[in-house]
Amino acid sequence: MTNGGSGAVATLAGGCFWCLEAVYEQLQGVKSVKSGYSGGHVPDPTYQQVCTGTTGHAEVVQVEFDPEMISFRELLEVFFSIHDPTTLNRQGNDVGPQYRSVIFYHDPEQKAAAEAMIAELEKEGVFDDPIVTEVTEFDTFYPAEDYHDEYFRNNPNQPYCQAVISPKLAKFRREFGNRLKAEYEEGK
Repeated sequence: MTNGGSGAVATLAGGCFWCLEAVYEQLQGVKSVKSGYSGGHVPDPTYQQVCTGTTGHAEVVQVEFDPEMISFRELLEVFFSIHDPTTLNRQGNDVGPQYRSVIFYHDPEQKAAAEAMIAELEKEGVFDDPIVTEVTEFDTFYPAEDYHDEYFRNNPNQPYCQAVISPKLAKFRREFGNRLKAEYEEGK
């Protein structure tokens, strides 16, 4: 579960990776966030290939985190608050298997935590429809092309960023404002 011994790793897919990266990079305890692709059958896929929906990959973020500061469960709480886990192969207008909701677990503890959280959310009736998030064993992570790195931060006025990412980020900041890194707190 470690990435070079520097922290724990979570691999999550919940629609466009730009959205997830913009949120997770602001969260206390997160060391790094990298956009990429997991869950497919084509080695070293490109963004253009993944966008066809034929490679089997999902757009993911690989989150390196400090488990002394934030738990995997807390990462999942954020995950389930910033995307719709009830829509199969889509998030809003983003449609295709590359936008599916998946938790790629790295060890039995992550698998158990993911399954427990889904069961709790279902029991509590948090969502009107059943959760379709896959809980799948992690296999391979292919980093996305460099221009995807910090996409929202580098392109905040791009129409997709304004229409899709900004509202998700605002919701995250309202719900998890007490967990923001200092440099992302209001006025900094």
